Amino acid sequence: MTSQQPTTRGVLGTFLNVPFEPMPNDARAVILGAPFDCGQHPTRIGCRLGPQSIRTHSALVADAMADASFDLVRTLRLVDGGDAAVTPGLIEPSFVAIENSVAAILASGAVPVTMGGDGAITLPQLRAVARRWPGLTVLHLDAHTDAYPIRGRGRGQYDNGNTFTHAAEERIIDVRNSLHVGTRGAIDVDPIVAEARAMGYEVVPMDELRRRGLDSLLAHLRERLAGRPVYLCWDMDVFDPSAAPGVANPVWGGLSAAEGLTILRGLAGLDIVAIDVNTVSPPHDPAGMTAFLAGQVMVEAMAGIARRWLNR
Repeated sequence: MTSQQPTTRGVLGTFLNVPFEPMPNDARAVILGAPFDCGQHPTRIGCRLGPQSIRTHSALVADAMADASFDLVRTLRLVDGGDAAVTPGLIEPSFVAIENSVAAILASGAVPVTMGGDGAITLPQLRAVARRWPGLTVLHLDAHTDAYPIRGRGRGQYDNGNTFTHAAEERIIDVRNSLHVGTRGAIDVDPIVAEARAMGYEVVPMDELRRRGLDSLLAHLRERLAGRPVYLCWDMDVFDPSAAPGVANPVWGGLSAAEGLTILRGLAGLDIVAIDVNTVSPPHDPAGMTAFLAGQVMVEAMAGIARRWLNR
């Protein structure tokens, strides 16, 4: 177990222009950036720049919220806690910084709402959230399962593709009630999906999602996850590249923006205890549209939490 002392840095500009507060007191939700990537991708290194780009383009999201039926920021007493003090490419110390920062948010009683960063940032967050919420389940929307084999041990054991393999091995989540939704690809999807299922995960590939339809999927998710603490992990490459081109590993055939937002709104009522939106890569993001959409994803996910507070 690591210390729960936060390790964060300040930022220029905040998400939705909310107050910057590295030590939240009465916040119900706290924004945290994790500007980290493993630096291992052969062609698309840039997710380390994602959090600040999402903050910048969240101004567009704030404008779109002007006619909302309730005040999300006020309801959640939302603050921006800055960025975890990570160093891209240095995996183990960065994992400690992320875990400690998330643990500090949880200790304050708030829900962590994080921006990545590549998919590797999820594992240290899961370690912190699982200590606070035993029986933690994961709802992971992604073009990939991120439950790929661990290629090595020691310094080479972590990458952005084996997060959920480690989570299963460490027994920090309820694998049997956790789901990967939206997987797809042209070459190695079937054997990778089979490996995730062998670990105990439920996998809903994109072609199955299309056959079932969104209403059926949402009914299944609400039934499967009702009454359980849910870690919502949203990799932006679950969207089709036509909606979110600025990601580390774009895969054609994904969700439209409208479909993704419909899913988020359909999760209302679930006990979401952490929100993790990752894999925005600004160098590959024309006009910042992926960052803009990521900000909207965060707001839609937080809206479900805010409504739970309003209905108490």
